[in-house]
Amino acid sequence: MAAGEQQSRDYLLRHRLPELLHRLGALLLYHRPERPREFLIQALERVKAGQRAEGEYPYLMDEANLAAMFSLLDVVGQGHVTPAQYREALKTLGLSTEDLQFGDDVNITLDVFKEEVKKKMLESWVGY
Repeated sequence: MAAGEQQSRDYLLRHRLPELLHRLGALLLYHRPERPREFLIQALERVKAGQRAEGEYPYLMDEANLAAMFSLLDVVGQGHVTPAQYREALKTLGLSTEDLQFGDDVNITLDVFKEEVKKKMLESWVGY
């Protein structure tokens, strides 16, 4: 690999640009705004405002989406999912599975699922 190419890769990784572009692309595909450039600008402004604690970060999934995801995981309708299912849901959303606080014997309810996924979504924006 040429030195310039390696420097470019290092730059992208150091600034987490592939992750940021992936998140912005996911937001675009989810919302499908009429004016995508303005939407991206607003999303980046929300990230900036969130870093200053002056607003909320953009969320890919709202309460209804999280509830739907939970119900897909809880196919039997027990009212809870396992930590392994929760971990897979985080991976599916492209969120970190590091530092999970749940033991394998814990059942995760819908409320806990929504709260924890939102927390992970928030953490994912903080580094930009």
